[in-house]
Amino acid sequence: MSKKRCHGEGNITKRKDGRWECTVMIGFQKDGRRRRKSFYGRTRREALEKMRDFKQKLADGLISVDDKPSIQPTILFSEWADTWFEGHKDNISRSTQHSYKYTLVKLKEQLGDKPLNTIKAMDIEDVLRAFRKEGKSDSYVAKARGMLFQIMKKAEANELINRNPVACAEKMRASKPMGAKEAFTAEEVTLLMQELPHDKLGDSIRLMLGTGIRMQELLALEPRLIEPDGSVIHIRQAVKTVGGRVEIGEPKSRDSRRDVPVPQGLRSMVVRLRNTEDKYIFQSPNREQPFDPKHYRDKFKEYVRAVEGVRELTPHSCRHTYVSQMQALGVDLATIQSMVGHADLDMTQHYLHVQSPVKQKAVDVFDQAFCSKKPHSSQIPVRP
Repeated sequence: MSKKRCHGEGNITKRKDGRWECTVMIGFQKDGRRRRKSFYGRTRREALEKMRDFKQKLADGLISVDDKPSIQPTILFSEWADTWFEGHKDNISRSTQHSYKYTLVKLKEQLGDKPLNTIKAMDIEDVLRAFRKEGKSDSYVAKARGMLFQIMKKAEANELINRNPVACAEKMRASKPMGAKEAFTAEEVTLLMQELPHDKLGDSIRLMLGTGIRMQELLALEPRLIEPDGSVIHIRQAVKTVGGRVEIGEPKSRDSRRDVPVPQGLRSMVVRLRNTEDKYIFQSPNREQPFDPKHYRDKFKEYVRAVEGVRELTPHSCRHTYVSQMQALGVDLATIQSMVGHADLDMTQHYLHVQSPVKQKAVDVFDQAFCSKKPHSSQIPVRP
């Protein structure tokens, strides 16, 4: 007596000779009749396993319905990875393309000669473990996994594989806990605002502390992107380093394109910065070129180091400082995220309603705390 199986396993019957027969439909004949295939085993389990193995190979494109090797050409991972990159590169910045190319080379070293439809979740995990053994950072391993997911997702969408193996692979646990973002204290912000020299470098640090703009956005500023009265800075571009060369490109994310209000106490300083005949506010000695980020970081540390009582942090710490001090002053997180151009789209949905008057009120709070205080004499000689 036959017994109906579930989940597409057809009928399974014990034959008179004692063997078990599992029969499934594998398509239709030319005359429209159903086409069936039978699998035999000494036990029910053996017959079922033969049927399941056949269906898996069929789904992976390794065999045809006639149980013969598939005539479909086998695509290697390296071939498909290159195809994916060519179709994807126009959606990312040139600096990101440069980074992806390097990671793609490393992925092809691990998986390049494997047929695309034979890669399993355990293969993905082996690749990520190999990167970890090479000493790659947690962020690099996460980026490699993300690229693998996109490569295999596109293969799945084009029916080159049955399922995306990366979705089933375990994520690598971080090798060390993520440290807290470093930020200047309120006392350090006050010292920096008062004691930094009133030259272009010193004022640029004040500007990052008072607006939360990124260093890459600061170095891409042109006079046309600043309102004549210094009240608003329009972030529309950022510097990128591509192959060791500094270029102007798009901001970090879609939400990074924003209009940043400037605290009242810093506006006269911003007007002075705006009044330049150079193309960029912070320009390289080579005409028409933005300042090199690496050189700026060195100058930043030199200036901060000279202010007694202030730790030697990084330019990006100014951004962390802006967020943390705004929070400490009672400004709601949604407003802060709107002002700094947070890249998390899910979070962005919660603060799209924030209007300009609310932003201006938030800036006024920061202005009263730090920017409008009477400055002390500088401990560093004013530089031209």
